[in-house]
Amino acid sequence: MNARVPTPMLINGHTELIAHLGFPTHAFKAPMIYNPYFESIGVNAVVVPMGCRPADFEAVLRSVFALSNIRGALITMPHKVSTLALLDEVTPTVKVAGACNAVKRLPDGRLAGDMFDGEGFVRGLLRKGLVLRGARALVVGAGGVGCAIAASLAAAGVAGITLFDLHARAAQALAARLRTHYPAIAVSSGTRDPAGMDLVVNATPLGMNPGDALPLDMERLDARTFVGEVVMRTEMTAFLEAAQARGCRVQVGSDMLFEQIPAYLEFFGFPTTTAQTLRALARLQYQEEA
Repeated sequence: MNARVPTPMLINGHTELIAHLGFPTHAFKAPMIYNPYFESIGVNAVVVPMGCRPADFEAVLRSVFALSNIRGALITMPHKVSTLALLDEVTPTVKVAGACNAVKRLPDGRLAGDMFDGEGFVRGLLRKGLVLRGARALVVGAGGVGCAIAASLAAAGVAGITLFDLHARAAQALAARLRTHYPAIAVSSGTRDPAGMDLVVNATPLGMNPGDALPLDMERLDARTFVGEVVMRTEMTAFLEAAQARGCRVQVGSDMLFEQIPAYLEFFGFPTTTAQTLRALARLQYQEEA
């Protein structure tokens, strides 16, 4: 007997919108997770991908929140850092991360932002049994997602964080914010040597495109090290496959997304759920777009 195909939610005059702002849009996965969930619980809302180049972002964000039926916005690359200057209120996590990936309009019209990338990533690690308190972590990439993950790892009680970015000033600035807010944690920057680390995170776009170089020297990676990924174009990136070949346990990029969505739902005022439920309902596709 064939499984019943869910009936798509009818978009009508009562539909609420969540804008998914980023560029390019071909790697977006959120609509394939949120929208099946909204259908399953009968919520008349839809996540809509909106491709927005950096030069247009400020005008687009302000225009989106002028809509009467906007519920909020998901912010992704390359806008997570530039969003901060456009907001009226942010959480402490946003201040440490220096980035934002969720925006909503408050009753008085002001725009408020929060950051859930790091929370989703850390929740995924904890669910897999990784002990973060007292651990040593290497985060490669100090853009929006890397900053968020580093901030959440610090909040989770790691003993040390090493940061690397090809733009050294970005890693140094993140290190300074971490030292300010978490003075007990040993923070360093400038190297991406994974030897001796308990956790290694690829928070760069490397692996999003075929033929990309790997973000670090895999020969220096210990088998006991847990390896996490943020790239979501494919489930198993070349980086994760190389880490598994070294004997490492891994976390795929989509786990970060699934684990953070319950927090997003609460932020936007929708009924929340579990990552497991979202995975069961999701209709993810990984094929390349033309």
